[in-house]
Amino acid sequence: MKRIGLISDTHGFLDEIIAEYFKDCDEIWHAGDFGTIELVNQLKKGLQKLGNKSIVRGVYGNIDGIDIRSQFPENITFDCENVKVMIQHIGGYPGRYSLGIKNKIAAQQVKLFISGHSHILKIIYDEKLQCLHINPGAAGKQGWHKVRTIVKFVIDKDNIKDCEIIELENR
Repeated sequence: MKRIGLISDTHGFLDEIIAEYFKDCDEIWHAGDFGTIELVNQLKKGLQKLGNKSIVRGVYGNIDGIDIRSQFPENITFDCENVKVMIQHIGGYPGRYSLGIKNKIAAQQVKLFISGHSHILKIIYDEKLQCLHINPGAAGKQGWHKVRTIVKFVIDKDNIKDCEIIELENR
């Protein structure tokens, strides 16, 4: 069983309370637009202060510079427990996937597709592809969203469960 903390679109701002929300997570996944490499270090330090040594995975977003792009890929596909996961910052969502994403999900038999970019929290199951899509919204202060959000959930063998939407203070 893995407890996952999911975040996106921080744009260089990391609320200190996020480490507290993610303190029991085994892995933290960032769906792009970190903003700065310092933010990654800040997240890791915040978790370490709480005694958490979570793995931090992520992908770069469209605003990320070479510092982020040299450490994080454009997209990643990996197994978590028995679930094939794919993360790409600009990926769309069921019915409106970005170019090529639907084919990648089908070809790789992805069961959990995560994207960011839109700043809109979405959790949608794609019946045709048998794939859950999650966009955690935006945790940063930059953008047009009004409420900052993050998501927590559990992957237990091949079961994605206990999804929790966390609303942070308004932007």
